[in-house]
Amino acid sequence: MDNTNNLAQVTGVIADKFEFNHEIYAEKFYTFTLRIPRLSGTDDSVRIMVSERLLAGENFRIGDRVDIEGQFRSYNSYEPGGENRLILTIFAKDIKKSTGAHGHNPNMLFLNGFICKEPVYRTTPFGREITDLLIAVNRSYNKSDYIPVIAWGRNARYANTLSVGDNVKVWGRIQSRNYQKRLSEDEVVTKTAYEVSVNRMELVEEAEHRSSAHAHSHTV
Repeated sequence: MDNTNNLAQVTGVIADKFEFNHEIYAEKFYTFTLRIPRLSGTDDSVRIMVSERLLAGENFRIGDRVDIEGQFRSYNSYEPGGENRLILTIFAKDIKKSTGAHGHNPNMLFLNGFICKEPVYRTTPFGREITDLLIAVNRSYNKSDYIPVIAWGRNARYANTLSVGDNVKVWGRIQSRNYQKRLSEDEVVTKTAYEVSVNRMELVEEAEHRSSAHAHSHTV
């Protein structure tokens, strides 16, 4: 179920050192930042979580270009002051040094999940249409990942017609966005938000209806 509901494939450059994150059942997990290039020439900086068992026998260094397959996952971080923050990382299932093959999309994500908050539609000062969604993607052991999704243009208009509980499939890329948060009159901190930018979206019932109708037309 995991692999079919949530699949991330990214290629980028290791931007910082591997830091110990946690240990479970005698297996240590580390996190690091991966810089993924955009066509515009800028980068998305995405956090990666990886098991020590995937690193065994490998010598990864800052600046190495790597291919990673895994899942885009969420977990809650309880910060000082009682604030609950949603942390998003790619949980690596495989990591290897990149072969640098041309024509490879360096940032691909597929999600199959359920809308869990009412869509929020808005327009930018320049007239671009945007709809914000929060999608719950089921994982093993009765867990779910909650992934912020942003749709643009015609996809934004379509996403705004969806309802809580709708099952959707989303194809897109993971993007990072820096923003400033004021802690007090004198203190402002820069934080990073992560979201999925949609390339394509389908309502699962509509997609299944089309495929069954297509199959029926070939069997008549």
